[in-house]
Amino acid sequence: FGTALDTITPSKSIKDPEFIISQSGVFRLGFFSFANSSNRYVGILYHQIPVQTVVWVANRNKPLKDSSGILNISDDGNLVVFNGKAEILWSSNITNLVPNATTSQLLDSGNLVLSNGEDGASSLWESFEDPSNAFLETMKISNDVKKGRKVEIKSWKSPDDPSDGNFSIGIEPFNIPEGVIRNNNKLYFRTGPWNGNTFIGVIMKTVYIDGFYIVADNQQQTYYITYEFSDNSRLRYYELDSQGKFFERKWDAGKGDWINRYSASQTESSVYGQCGAFGICDLTKQPICSCLKGFKPRNIEEWSRGNWSSGCFRTTPLQCQRDKNNGSEAGQGDNDGFLKLKTMKVPVFPNRSSINNGECKDQCMKNCSCVAYAYDAGIGCMFWSGDLIDMQKFSTHGVDLYIRLPSSELDKGKSTKVIVITAVIVGIVTITIIMLFLWCWMAKRRGRKPKHKQIKLQLNKGNAMTKFSSENVVENPIGVKLQQLRLFNFDELATATSNFDHAKKLGQGGFGPVYRGTLGDEKEIAVKRLSKASGQGLEEFMNEVEVISRLQHRNLVKLLGCCVEAEEKMLVYEYMPNKSLDAFVFDPIKQNVLDWSKRFKIIEGISRGLLYLHRDSRLKIIHRDLKPSNVLLDQELNPKISDFGMARIFGGDENQANTKRVVGTYGYMSPEYAMQGQFSEKSDVFSFGVLLLEIVSGKKNTSFYNNEYDLSLLGYVSICNIWSLVDKVVLEPKSNSKKEKEIKRCIHIGLLCVQEYANDRPTMSVVVSMLNNEIPNFKTPKQPAFTQTPLITHNVQNRASLNDVTLTDFDGR
Repeated sequence: FGTALDTITPSKSIKDPEFIISQSGVFRLGFFSFANSSNRYVGILYHQIPVQTVVWVANRNKPLKDSSGILNISDDGNLVVFNGKAEILWSSNITNLVPNATTSQLLDSGNLVLSNGEDGASSLWESFEDPSNAFLETMKISNDVKKGRKVEIKSWKSPDDPSDGNFSIGIEPFNIPEGVIRNNNKLYFRTGPWNGNTFIGVIMKTVYIDGFYIVADNQQQTYYITYEFSDNSRLRYYELDSQGKFFERKWDAGKGDWINRYSASQTESSVYGQCGAFGICDLTKQPICSCLKGFKPRNIEEWSRGNWSSGCFRTTPLQCQRDKNNGSEAGQGDNDGFLKLKTMKVPVFPNRSSINNGECKDQCMKNCSCVAYAYDAGIGCMFWSGDLIDMQKFSTHGVDLYIRLPSSELDKGKSTKVIVITAVIVGIVTITIIMLFLWCWMAKRRGRKPKHKQIKLQLNKGNAMTKFSSENVVENPIGVKLQQLRLFNFDELATATSNFDHAKKLGQGGFGPVYRGTLGDEKEIAVKRLSKASGQGLEEFMNEVEVISRLQHRNLVKLLGCCVEAEEKMLVYEYMPNKSLDAFVFDPIKQNVLDWSKRFKIIEGISRGLLYLHRDSRLKIIHRDLKPSNVLLDQELNPKISDFGMARIFGGDENQANTKRVVGTYGYMSPEYAMQGQFSEKSDVFSFGVLLLEIVSGKKNTSFYNNEYDLSLLGYVSICNIWSLVDKVVLEPKSNSKKEKEIKRCIHIGLLCVQEYANDRPTMSVVVSMLNNEIPNFKTPKQPAFTQTPLITHNVQNRASLNDVTLTDFDGR
């Protein structure tokens, strides 16, 4: 039970298990234990939240061993924790207080303040100046250099042990203020310099823009960092965990738990000095550390073991240094130059100058001790002398860093570039000549050949065996079992489509146009006519015939027959009156026809069709080109997967294959397929995940981007899901809890499907079970492929746009 007040007075103490509550009811001060411990602590916790969340602990290094604890104002005016033996376990420890004249109040900010009881305005001590592992809003991490006093966040030893851990967060003035994390008082992580708006060495800088700021008084040598959220929410704070990770936590009422929205110091590259002096850390490369151009590892053996801390050394002295050594008066190194490194975290300990950007280079060139410079509009020019330590290559943001090198090192790059360009030009010319010769030879050879390919049709009992023979395949004819598949002649299909009238054209497929037709029995059909200029040859055509003729499923398009006559190759499908899915999902008007129930029905249908291909049919088939334009809709908007030209049949024990010819559509191909030619069931799962997220959002992955941070649709949905902002993703407003749960479930499933690594993605059988709500607990999706670490603020709704310029296929599509 709790007292009705938020204040402790000399006459009003609290005994275990009593507590006091802040005026707004957000925080409480009282006694608590951890789940697996009988130790008792006095601390500040979030109130009325089902998950015990501690933000400050008084006696963190001296726990109570039983429930006899008392928190009161002692005779000397201090706030004190006693045990049952009247032993002091913790005290605010302020001297020269007036006895019986102090009170302690728990404020709505979560700050516990000890003040003079007479005026209440004079703060004598506060918990914000003796913090634990939580960084609350309006709290100040500070450094008073003259007085030698620091206020720092300190980690716990473990999640269930609040005693002092190894890590701490503070602010260091250096020459430009920076936030730092220390591990046992050794520098472990740094944010990079503060430019008045953000730390330029932290990728997710938009987190800091939302309320973070530094106040620096260089004259008084006092510095502090604090923050205030614009939405006045107290259910958000930052925490330094026992592993040295600093992350933002926000309460998610829907999940009934805290979610972590941002974490610093969580990668190898984030560790201070990971690559030593003159080394660069780049997580996109293996190994992650490399030396600057013109430098080599100082200890090759250690570098080969993955220990890069010894750093690198310069192989060729700077010209200005050689001038000095030779007694030259100039010593300015006119033969030195600068190598530009883009999107960098700058080294530690820069010197600062207020000169403009144009003068930075000249100023550095005039000073032989200057080995690098950079410019930021909020800081001005930054110069470095001595060793360059803690450099990191970012994919976005950061600043341009200019490294001083002797001209001989810079010329090496130019010479190499000239050689490469020359080699490329010579290679292109040679290949062109060879191709021209082959083309002329083949053209001459074709002139002596019959104009039409020979078609042989052989009938067997129970099924038709068709052998398409030409000079190209005469020695190895392609045979396909057609299983009662109808063979149309050219004239029949020409009549059905009014001689392939443009008015009958339904669309343009990957390998040619598709026409609507009507047979003599009034049956409507769709005719896919292979374009002679397309990349699909006889092999792909026969592949599609073979694959789809063996399949029967309500969510797969039905192949009625084919036509192979002279130079013509055509496939005849059942006609789908609503055309393809992309005509609805991405059309701002037609998409209104698809309410959520219809969208969910389409998602389920596609998943069942894909499951049939992977597991339930007589064959195991990988589609390899699943996308909205390859999903057709019948009269009732039932989805049917189509276009099996790129499909691949797997043998009974075959689960994975490789190809040197990567075909498909950019934006829907899995990373292992697009980059390595490796495909499996999980490749289709990735494509399905992209398709699912497009159906939910009504946005196209290949033409969507976040116009400030270059987020793909996958990255945008991922960060919105992490931050519980799925309403920014969904096309239509949620009107009931059932629909909302289905939408969230679909987004979660979609993100599981588009994870970067194939092993992390679920199979289609698991996907179908998740869609049917047969699996109660889902795994947390990892970062999607083809997107950077999300860079986004709360104002995500107005930061997204569509780019109508699209990239589609990699090979002949």
